[in-house]
Amino acid sequence: FFLMEKLILVILSCWLTSCGVTTEQIQKDARSIDNLIEPSTVQRASDKVINYPELDGPKITVAVYEFKDMTGQRKPGTNLAHLSSAVTQGGEAYLIETLKDIGNSTWFTVLERQGIDYLIKERQIIRQTREANSDKDKLQPLLFAGVLIHGSIIGYDSNLVSGGAGARLLGVGLNTQYIRDTVTVGLRLISVSTGEVLITSTTTKTVLSVKTQGDVFRWIEAGTTPVEAELGKANNEPVNIAVRLAIELAVCDIVQRGKDTNLWSYKKEKVK
Repeated sequence: FFLMEKLILVILSCWLTSCGVTTEQIQKDARSIDNLIEPSTVQRASDKVINYPELDGPKITVAVYEFKDMTGQRKPGTNLAHLSSAVTQGGEAYLIETLKDIGNSTWFTVLERQGIDYLIKERQIIRQTREANSDKDKLQPLLFAGVLIHGSIIGYDSNLVSGGAGARLLGVGLNTQYIRDTVTVGLRLISVSTGEVLITSTTTKTVLSVKTQGDVFRWIEAGTTPVEAELGKANNEPVNIAVRLAIELAVCDIVQRGKDTNLWSYKKEKVK
């Protein structure tokens, strides 16, 4: 073990010396790695959703009960699938936020239905407390929806397309590999009064992963000492962002189809 450790130290020393790497350079690289750690950010709807044409008329009251993962897919791994799900289990959060933000928040009044049990319990507590204290103030009645928007993640195909390219010359090599997955979302608009499905939309978004790697193999010290180094980087598109974009596209598609079938109309821009 001592001889192996000594050999590793010799190889590292030779490589650092041959590459001209100094202590200052190592510290600089360490600081650059620390810079890769990004702070927390607030997610917003895409510009396409926010800048969508506004609704001509009062807001549409809509309820969202759930947005399930119907794929049953597990997160893919190199050899075995992981226990965690491949896609988010909280897609209704993206759907609700999209409905709230589309067209500068002029389209939908979204009602709380995901946590309706907690809402009803809290209203009961308020009502009982007021009655016990002879408080005559009454709670406002809950709003009811004219339409429901219901949907789910209906497909996730991993490793749908994969490939790459590479080359090596005089001990210096570079290769790139990529894998493409797809996620599919289904959405439908339902009339509460009749139960009729008014509009449906199915959208698909690709999830791209790209890996680039370079390596160097050299003999130094009169061709007696081998030195090998590798450097690589992988970019994986977040599946959650892909699901969100697919939901945003489905909502925009439903709004456009509703306009085409005269369910509603866009507000006309004022002529300057």
